Amino acid sequence: MTPQEMAETHGAAFTQSRPWTADEFADLLASRFTHVVGNKTAFALVQVIGDEAELLTIATHPDHQRQGLGRACMQAWHDKAHDLGARRAFLEVASDNAAAIALYQSCGYARCGLRPGYYRRGKADKVDAILMERALPRRKPGISETKWSKSG
Repeated sequence: MTPQEMAETHGAAFTQSRPWTADEFADLLASRFTHVVGNKTAFALVQVIGDEAELLTIATHPDHQRQGLGRACMQAWHDKAHDLGARRAFLEVASDNAAAIALYQSCGYARCGLRPGYYRRGKADKVDAILMERALPRRKPGISETKWSKSG
């Protein structure tokens, strides 16, 4: 997936706030700490440093929303971050984005902070950012892992 494709999907999905540009995505992807999962239909961009991971953005093209792609991207980036050594995951979400808040809560996130007036909506309106976090526990072992356990 190219930075241009990411910018197009992000632009289609983010209509209340300024979408990110292809140059911004390219700059982020140039960092060894930044990783992307998904495809041009739905993707998540995450930064993993040490034992912490932060969701930078997640976007599903409006033509493909309500099909479980956002949830799949959430699981994919959790798995990738865990594999890279992260044990805690963080994100922020606009307080007026009920669908995203519901998704994050269903993925195990809990509120851990607030940034008042963080997001701009139009020229004058501002919306709070809710900070959320969750643990990234070891995944349940798959079949290939369990067959080598001491009890098996």
